[in-house]
Amino acid sequence: MDLSKRKSLFRKKSIENNQHENGLARVIGMPSLIFFGVGGIVGTGLFTVTGIAASEHAGPAVLLSFLIGALACSFIGLCYSELAGMITESGSSYSYIYIAMGEFIAWIVGWNLVLEYSVGAAAVAVSWSQYLKSILISFHLHLPYQFFASPLEKINIDGQNISGILNLPSTFVIIFLSLYLIQGIKQSFRMNNMIVLIKLFVVFAVIAFGFSYVDFDNFKPFIPENTGQFGHFGISGIFQAAGMIFFAYIGFDSVASTAQEVKNPARDIPKAILIIITITALIYVTFAFVIVGLVNFHQLLGNGAPVATAIDHTPYKWLQPVIKFSIIIGYFPVLVLLLVGQTRIFFTLSKDGLIPKFFSVIHPDHKTPHLSHMFFMVFICILSAFIPISILSEMCSIGALSAFFFVCISVMILRRTHKDFPRRFKMPGGDIIPILGTLVCCVLMYSLSNITWLTIGGWMLIGIIIYWLYGHKHSKLQQKFHN
Repeated sequence: MDLSKRKSLFRKKSIENNQHENGLARVIGMPSLIFFGVGGIVGTGLFTVTGIAASEHAGPAVLLSFLIGALACSFIGLCYSELAGMITESGSSYSYIYIAMGEFIAWIVGWNLVLEYSVGAAAVAVSWSQYLKSILISFHLHLPYQFFASPLEKINIDGQNISGILNLPSTFVIIFLSLYLIQGIKQSFRMNNMIVLIKLFVVFAVIAFGFSYVDFDNFKPFIPENTGQFGHFGISGIFQAAGMIFFAYIGFDSVASTAQEVKNPARDIPKAILIIITITALIYVTFAFVIVGLVNFHQLLGNGAPVATAIDHTPYKWLQPVIKFSIIIGYFPVLVLLLVGQTRIFFTLSKDGLIPKFFSVIHPDHKTPHLSHMFFMVFICILSAFIPISILSEMCSIGALSAFFFVCISVMILRRTHKDFPRRFKMPGGDIIPILGTLVCCVLMYSLSNITWLTIGGWMLIGIIIYWLYGHKHSKLQQKFHN
């Protein structure tokens, strides 16, 4: 590759020219931003992967996995806060890395963010389906179980293991919310704020009513002995569970992706990210303690609805359907956050010329990227219908961690290349926190399963091909490069 071609791959956006409008409406204030982040984060891991992470990897030590995830999240969140206080462009980490490290790395990160958000939305939709099945059973409504599971899952029906056909309810909820988001993000945030209150009621109700029924025998042994296989209990199991559970903390980066729809992004986004991480970390560890204390971790094997199982171990019969129904409603903000995040990433990629203009077309009335919403609606429906939640959650985690790795590096680069550029927030301690953030991302990625690495490898290969065949030629910076 000649020098000019190499330079064109790593051409960078100008930070001075990156603070512009793209036609999206600025309607989001600080309270809605915090509710958006808290509503999107709280519940995803607790209501989805806690049972699987505990039963297959960490046992009761899943509490340590949550703490490791929170620690990693705090390092990365501080990096995001500094960058969000400098750069108010939509696109979150993609936009930051485009300025700091150049187009090709930014494309890889943006492409992986699509994996994070799309697969994350599919995983949440699958768990939503499992809670719906649980509440239907509690009302003695028994629908064909084969339509609540993917073909890769086995379901025990009357003593027989039967393969699923497709997860039908998960596709319905994705279609419903995608069509709702097309109507406008302001209306979506209003719905989100109301539902977050419902979800927080679920969290605190489970803690309050379940705490006195915690059986401390369920914490013995706290760290089950490793089975001889990496990631199956022991120390390696704690870290593999942490890598899986990191999916539960994803959401603060979506807050940054809405920068061009926030009224005062340079001021509000850094503050919101720090507040969101603090609130969610405290809630997660407390809530996970109650869940694992109510149910022996062996009983959570393959369980995508651990809260429903835990509540069934309390004597509060009236609380069980209330909690389950509230969780079903409470999943909506999580899906809203992920669906908004991915379409805004593609919106920015399209504006930069790296993917077709189709994805940045804005609805004339609703001012939303409606065609992008429709595209991802179909894509996520396919994922949620045919892939199990255990695979989806790990795929989401590695997509996020790979992006976060480069975000931490970008902070150190921009401190040197744009050291005098105004920052509304700057981390203390020099490069210590960004370095810790990169190391934690590497450790958590390493702990994930081989199939997850094969998936991300295949996904990145597809992304490189798309970039080489389309993005590199149509990039707006490519046009400037030749002019």
